[in-house]
Amino acid sequence: MTDVKEIGGYFEMEELCGEEYYPDLLRLNLGRTALLFLLQRRGCGELFLPHYLCDSVIEACKNSGVNISFYSVGEDFLPQIDALPEGAWLYLVNYYGQLTDDVIRAFQEKYQRIIVDQTHAFYQRPLEHVDTIYSPRKFFGLPDGAYLAGDLAALPETDQLPRDFSTERMEHILGRYEKGGNAYYSVMLKNADTFHSMDIRNMSRLTQNLLRGIDYDRCARKRKENYRALAAVLDGRNPLPLQEPQVPMCYPFYAENGPELRQLLAQERIYVPVYWKNVMNEMPKDSVEYRYAANILPLPCDQRYEPEDMERVAEAVLRLCGRTL
Repeated sequence: MTDVKEIGGYFEMEELCGEEYYPDLLRLNLGRTALLFLLQRRGCGELFLPHYLCDSVIEACKNSGVNISFYSVGEDFLPQIDALPEGAWLYLVNYYGQLTDDVIRAFQEKYQRIIVDQTHAFYQRPLEHVDTIYSPRKFFGLPDGAYLAGDLAALPETDQLPRDFSTERMEHILGRYEKGGNAYYSVMLKNADTFHSMDIRNMSRLTQNLLRGIDYDRCARKRKENYRALAAVLDGRNPLPLQEPQVPMCYPFYAENGPELRQLLAQERIYVPVYWKNVMNEMPKDSVEYRYAANILPLPCDQRYEPEDMERVAEAVLRLCGRTL
């Protein structure tokens, strides 16, 4: 009787009546498992990854049995690689949304076999015949979830995959909504640790339902507005060669004393993450990858904030850098 539909009892979460931003893409449980799913279905034997990448993706690829090679990125965030061996694939990360569609098309024409990581550019729609991965939890309050775009006719259905369950990963999201982030930071880290061992699954019903409840137009508008507020103050003092993304994830500000500045900002309740700590342990200190991982401050500019919040952030950054407005 356990498979018989329940009738009556207390109410569960309502089915939200909006529409996902990507209703026609494959829905999987995580960005890294979406990559593994794609590697399996494409029969990938060799994959070129950037050194400038989180260790969880690297380890997942190594454990998949795919032969892994690495390439460097330049100060313009572009791959420093001339050619790929026959049959190899290129993993192309759209760092901070700096790759335009034209640049992605150029890489597709040059290398043929590319996988685009749009973790930093959720709103940049996939290009035809280009395998593309999205991780919406980097833009919205979600416990997990990923989208995969590609030639769907060349990919089998995911009906045979088990469905993920996200209930136990919601505590830090709901807790921050009512009590603030500090009280649930350790819970968030604990949840993130579980991702390393997760297998390939379909997106949970809960995450898909939450994705139907997001006002995507409002979020995009707020992000652009806040990015421009930061850029108006910081662009002239930021050495990074930036162009405004279609819809920004954050505002990347480069400071030579990045680690110290992060700590000082945290004391003022401005929390800036590191993308990615493992790079600083693996790469030479004079490499672009090390300098960018250590010193790029991904300043928050998302839909939770107003321009006056961005004024506070910009003022604090410049003051703590020893500068004045």
